[in-house]
Amino acid sequence: MHRDLFYQLLDAEIQDPKSILIVTHVNPDGDAIGSSLAFSAFLRQFGHDVNVLVSNMFPDFLAWLPGASDIVIYENDAERAKALFERVDCIFMLDFNQPSRCGKFSELLEAATAHKILIDHHRDTDFAPFYCYLSETQISSTSELVAETILHYGMEYLDTDMATNLLAGIITDTGSFAHSVYRPETFAICAKLIEKSASYVWIHQQIYDTFSENRLRLLGFSISDKMEILEDYATAIISLSKSELEQFNYHVGDTEGVVNYPLSMEKITMSVLITERQDVIRFSFRSKGDFSVHELAKKHFSGGGHTNAAGGSLTCSLQEAVDRLKAVLPDYKNLLINGR
Repeated sequence: MHRDLFYQLLDAEIQDPKSILIVTHVNPDGDAIGSSLAFSAFLRQFGHDVNVLVSNMFPDFLAWLPGASDIVIYENDAERAKALFERVDCIFMLDFNQPSRCGKFSELLEAATAHKILIDHHRDTDFAPFYCYLSETQISSTSELVAETILHYGMEYLDTDMATNLLAGIITDTGSFAHSVYRPETFAICAKLIEKSASYVWIHQQIYDTFSENRLRLLGFSISDKMEILEDYATAIISLSKSELEQFNYHVGDTEGVVNYPLSMEKITMSVLITERQDVIRFSFRSKGDFSVHELAKKHFSGGGHTNAAGGSLTCSLQEAVDRLKAVLPDYKNLLINGR
């Protein structure tokens, strides 16, 4: 959808006060939380009653974000979440494009008859269910898209808390600008956000310099004991069992960023973190250059995302998941080797 048409339809939707629900994907990350909180604050300026709903708890290192304590968490308060769906007039879907990606309330979302509006930067979107949408895959993050939307209305609509949330979202989804920066406008937008936000250095510290001892020891264990290098495929694999995570008193978000470390080796094109959770095996893929982990995750692991960052999942044992990954690597050998 062309930007001008999106803004036209959005403007018509938000002029009269409504009950609005903002939802994002399961296991929400910094971009999901930051963009949702900033956009909710923006909408409240028009007199709307706005709630943000997530399926499960987000990482502790995001709990400081302005407004985070007001987020409704479905697994903690399912009845309240259901009540929100019953009275909602408009639903904004941020940072995901398939209802199944929102976890435990996906059926409620699919059944809702309210206008659904998408703001997202992931690939392979089915646009049919949406009243209007802003979907651009060559944008660093949903937070960047939300920032552009707010700035379309004017700098006067942007306050310190909103700018802080948006910067946190952009920082986390780009790995501190190490990947997914496709255009110079990203930095221009960040410059405007920094004008209004809390100290950039302070924001970065809240995200990356608040590790617990257990989280740091888990990182060390992951690299020293669990990292497997497959030189023939320029690939590194780290697999962590549920018992190994529990050994380090695992909390949500403690494995955040672990998958990025093997990419610091010159000979590695793809890094994969495989973790065993309650009822599923989760994959986190990262790559360098033109090698698309999105295509690999989509084809073999019921996932997807971006060219250099994607996720996936399987219902099997941890060892079966590792074996499955190794079995498909020969199909990508030339691409992986050439991607160094």
